[in-house]
Amino acid sequence: MSQKSSTPILKSWAERVVRDIRRATRRHYSAEDKIRVVMEGLRGEDSIAFLCRREGIAESLYYAWSREFLEAGKRRLAGDTARAATSDEVKDLRLEARMMKEVVPEQALELRLLKKGLSRRRFNLCRTLIRW
Repeated sequence: MSQKSSTPILKSWAERVVRDIRRATRRHYSAEDKIRVVMEGLRGEDSIAFLCRREGIAESLYYAWSREFLEAGKRRLAGDTARAATSDEVKDLRLEARMMKEVVPEQALELRLLKKGLSRRRFNLCRTLIRW
């Protein structure tokens, strides 16, 4: 009788072991997860050991995240970090660069023609031919 009652206990224990083994494989945590865990640790409501057990991470990983978090904050406050550009900003910059690449040759031609002393009429004719 005692064996039959212990079977569900063994089964649940085995399932828990399998879950723990699956959890032990290398995971990649998002930046939001890392920040959330570090902030919970900094609040100090629970011990770091309890927090790490609950999250399923090693304490050394928590302390590495915490150190990175604080160092990044120091660098940002000191102004040492460069902000990543958004896709809209990149598009705008590419458009601006393309426009400048069109303007610079025109201005170089204009300067060269003016230095040679060509008339305005000849200059406009040359400019029209180049654009065409």
